[in-house]
Amino acid sequence: YDVAGVVVKVGSQVTKFKVGDEVYGDLNETALVNPTRFGSLAEYTAADERVLAHKPKNLSFIEAASLPLAIETAHEGLERAELSAGKSVLVLGGAGGVGTHIIQLAKHVFGASKVAATASTKKLDLLRTLGADLAIDYTKENFEDLPEKFDVVYDAVGETDKAVKAVKEGGKVVTIVGPATPPAILFVLTSKGSVLEKLKPYLESGKVKPVLDPTSPYPFTKVVEAFGYLESSRATGKVVVYPIP
Repeated sequence: YDVAGVVVKVGSQVTKFKVGDEVYGDLNETALVNPTRFGSLAEYTAADERVLAHKPKNLSFIEAASLPLAIETAHEGLERAELSAGKSVLVLGGAGGVGTHIIQLAKHVFGASKVAATASTKKLDLLRTLGADLAIDYTKENFEDLPEKFDVVYDAVGETDKAVKAVKEGGKVVTIVGPATPPAILFVLTSKGSVLEKLKPYLESGKVKPVLDPTSPYPFTKVVEAFGYLESSRATGKVVVYPIP
């Protein structure tokens, strides 16, 4: 559902964009409830004005295309968890598409006092590069057994049964992978271009960066391989398809 490209035509009611604008966004406002568009694996697609934003000038179209769903999901979850300056957060799955943005937003946008994140051994350095103060190797440590507890736990992998053991009393656990063990909150993203506009200064300043898997971008002819690689769960950051021949 994620796209980045140039506006070639606008509807009569459109006020935010004009032909020639460089834009990006997640095509579906509520994808799991009511997907209205299947159109990002194409040279042309149609999109509602409200899900799009102006592309940050410093980003390529490939970088921009990697962002909308992941960065908006990261942002909405942190808002729902009421993360604010001075609070600590634990990110489960810190090296994935959403996790890489949870770390960055928690640190640079929400002002978390401490960001911890889990990943496999070879991805720990990436977590630190993104701003994690504590990188936890889930192949060697059980995060739920750590003596330290967190104000917020953001679960991007589907381990709320363990996540609820790592949160402080009165803290919040949010997840994007159900089923959720109470008191964890499961949510589904509502895509909004306004969130991308809000985050634009952080992207243009380089405080928040896109994280692309080293195999990206895949050419249009390798779409099947791209999805196969995604399903292998080996991806770091985002896998992008470049659909222009």
